[in-house]
Amino acid sequence: MQTFLKFSRTIDALTDKLGHASAICVILTVAVGFYNVMARYLGRFIEVKLTSNLFIELQWYLFSLTFLLGFSYVLKHGLNVRVDFLYANWSPKTKAGVDLIGHALFLSIFCIIGMYVTTHPVLQSWGLLPDGSFGTWELSPDPDGLPRAPIKSMLLAAFGMLFLQTISEIIKNVAIIKGEA
Repeated sequence: MQTFLKFSRTIDALTDKLGHASAICVILTVAVGFYNVMARYLGRFIEVKLTSNLFIELQWYLFSLTFLLGFSYVLKHGLNVRVDFLYANWSPKTKAGVDLIGHALFLSIFCIIGMYVTTHPVLQSWGLLPDGSFGTWELSPDPDGLPRAPIKSMLLAAFGMLFLQTISEIIKNVAIIKGEA
């Protein structure tokens, strides 16, 4: 069990790093949004275009990354909203048992389905052609826009990391049930 718990701690450490990256994305999103607003109004005042669709799309991408990088962090720290008034009064072993069943039967399967469903669209975004070769990336239809492939790839990364964190939570719940944590 100790080997599994060590593996769980490794996943938890990666999750915490992604959680901090998510927090940085919040700050960057606000900074880019502030720049967009200031540049738009200052540009009108001096009659020079100081902003472009690149900054607007960058703000969207950073906002998306805030959530995509934060999913596993929310799971690890139990920051999700719980409306179960019974759960709060249960013993740690009972909570671990319920969480174990929920993670093993529902969340892990949700992550696997999420990765399966997003794989082909992500590959198409990177330019996968029907013959199996790769062409050009999917680009924004807006002038000066950003490529879509990198942000779409973060969907796979987010589901993958959420799946790993689910495995970590399963390991910790088993340890609690066995009295080893």
